[in-house]
Amino acid sequence: MNSRLFLLTLFMVSGAYSFYSCSTVKTASTSKKALVIYPSPPDTARIQYLTSFSSSLDFSIKQSKFNKSVFGEDKPKVISKPFGIETHKGKLYICDIDVGGLEVIDFEKNSFDYFIPGGKGELKLPLNCFIDEDDFLYVADGNRRQIVIFNAEREYVSAFGQEGDYKPTDVFVYDNKIWVTNIRNNKIDVYEKAPPNKLLYSFPDLGEGEEGNLFQPTNIFVNDDKVYVTDFGDFKIKKYTHKGEYLSSVGSYGRNIGQFVRPKGIAVDRDSNLYVVDTGFENTQIFNEAGQLLMFFGGTYQGPGGMYLPAGITIDYDDLNYFQKYVDSDYLLKYLIFITNQYGPDKVSVYGAIELK
Repeated sequence: MNSRLFLLTLFMVSGAYSFYSCSTVKTASTSKKALVIYPSPPDTARIQYLTSFSSSLDFSIKQSKFNKSVFGEDKPKVISKPFGIETHKGKLYICDIDVGGLEVIDFEKNSFDYFIPGGKGELKLPLNCFIDEDDFLYVADGNRRQIVIFNAEREYVSAFGQEGDYKPTDVFVYDNKIWVTNIRNNKIDVYEKAPPNKLLYSFPDLGEGEEGNLFQPTNIFVNDDKVYVTDFGDFKIKKYTHKGEYLSSVGSYGRNIGQFVRPKGIAVDRDSNLYVVDTGFENTQIFNEAGQLLMFFGGTYQGPGGMYLPAGITIDYDDLNYFQKYVDSDYLLKYLIFITNQYGPDKVSVYGAIELK
């Protein structure tokens, strides 16, 4: 038994929730294609790699020979260097720091397009984004140093940001508030959702040596009762109340399971399990609500299912039907996990949380 498997097995026996077990890649031959599942047999599979995409060629209808001869060959649109990612109403929004905009994939129309606004809405370094219940798009732009807002028609609405030490890296809208990670003052800044987006409060209000202080907040996720923050500078995911009171943290610096090297994107599923993308490990680790490691998946890219400098993650419960065809017949698809890779052939990888029928 290798050291990682031994450590995780020991961890689980000593009280960790055993819904998941040690995660490694298992590739098995099927009649259609190689099946990549995590963890490998004989453990029960919980995650299946489904598919990936990197350009418009993965979605658009192929150009006819006649069309090519008359108009010339269409140049494919590519995902260059994706970072943050978000799904909303059958569409996938990918922040691309190379193109100064977003790629928008419409699952129903099977289409791929760029959203590169100009004028007042021009983007310079779109790191992460969020779409609210009114279909408004919020983009955290690191070089513009503002949150840029577009309406449902993707028309520029407004932008806001504080003067001085301000560099937003992520944005989340919840409870009529806009939550922003500010990597300059190492705070979470909370604004009114309604214009003119007044700053309500910032947290944490702690000293450098105090537990719960933020050193370099980069990503955020908000649910009914907690605010989760990736503290890239402290190699932890820190949890707070909505008022900004520190609760606890997950992880630490190191190269063992349950630790982090370069944590970035985070997401929380409906069971309060925390997903953490680690650019250094090139994998995603899953923790339960108590902060115990459940499993990890991905790993350094060696083929489909692997990761290559991953950055962003989003969980999707609404678009299962578009990816059902990739799910092995032995399993039921519970929800989707989208992860961006900044390099490599698979710029966006799609995984499914699965269970045996």
